[in-house]
Amino acid sequence: MITLYSYPELFGVADNNGYGLKIFAFLRLAGVPFEHRHVVDTSTAPRGQLPYIVDDGETIGDSETIIAHLVRRHGVQLDAELTQAQRDTALLVTRLLDDLYWVMSFSRWKDPAFWPAFTAAMRREHPELTDELLQQARDYNAQRYHYQGIGRYAPEAAYARGLADLAVLARLVPAEGYVFGPRPTSIDAAIYGFLANILFYEIDTPLRGFVAGQANLVRHCHAIHAAIAGKGG
Repeated sequence: MITLYSYPELFGVADNNGYGLKIFAFLRLAGVPFEHRHVVDTSTAPRGQLPYIVDDGETIGDSETIIAHLVRRHGVQLDAELTQAQRDTALLVTRLLDDLYWVMSFSRWKDPAFWPAFTAAMRREHPELTDELLQQARDYNAQRYHYQGIGRYAPEAAYARGLADLAVLARLVPAEGYVFGPRPTSIDAAIYGFLANILFYEIDTPLRGFVAGQANLVRHCHAIHAAIAGKGG
């Protein structure tokens, strides 16, 4: 049995981090049985990052490495019919989501306009998270943002980056079906991981305002959310 370790749920999504939710959705869409464990402490995680999986005693971190492992070990076929051009597009979108991650995280842990509402939601849904723990996480993230670069941006400049990323997704995601056709592939799981953590986020950041105004992004997010609901895992 595979065990997925990822951050706690929030606002009705299975993980409040885009990468963990991406793997959760991928496993559900692929029909691979797994156990899901929510953790906050990343000290024992590979490279100190979530998500990671333990599969028959083997620990694998990094969302892309996890997906490659699942394809190789468990024969997952979600992307089997993709052309090389589609695989290239999926890689480019994956890298775009890496950029969007920092802006989405910035809106929660860095921007003073939304920090109080975010921490209130976290404490409401996870009472075990004390003010001290949340502040420690905020301080840690502030250091990460500084060295990555996004922490040196004014909020409006940071959001401009994220909105540019979302505009690309709005032009890529079709009005019906999924990115590469009538069936979802791994890139749809990845996009959902981030869109769900923006759209279902009950705090009106500029990112949420944009996504909520794009009918195709809203439909795609709800379609994946419904597709993975109630499946085993």
